[in-house]
Amino acid sequence: MPVIGTGRSATAGKTRICPHCKSTILESASICPACQHHLRFDPKAVAERRAQATFSALRVEGAFRHPAEGEAWEYSVVISVRNDRGDEVSRQVVGVGALGANEGRTVTVSVDVFKPPEK
Repeated sequence: MPVIGTGRSATAGKTRICPHCKSTILESASICPACQHHLRFDPKAVAERRAQATFSALRVEGAFRHPAEGEAWEYSVVISVRNDRGDEVSRQVVGVGALGANEGRTVTVSVDVFKPPEK
């Protein structure tokens, strides 16, 4: 098993809860991808504000705007993850809200892939 800088063993894909924002994150993360708080001392992470992905597999951005007239709109931002067989393995509502006349929102979804930590 790979060893993380703190001496703990880690398995690729193993998760933990961020003590700051309570998001489920990878155990190997030095910085929480949700709240950006440092989770442990890592000289490489101190120089960088965010953990760097090996590559980005997907990045999609979309915007929507309420027209100038009409009743308020409600919206939900939902992310679903499926395996190779098409089975849903995770579904999260990541944001909800309402738009009044002439209000808009932009939503960005990204999938960052990380190389497992080395010994």
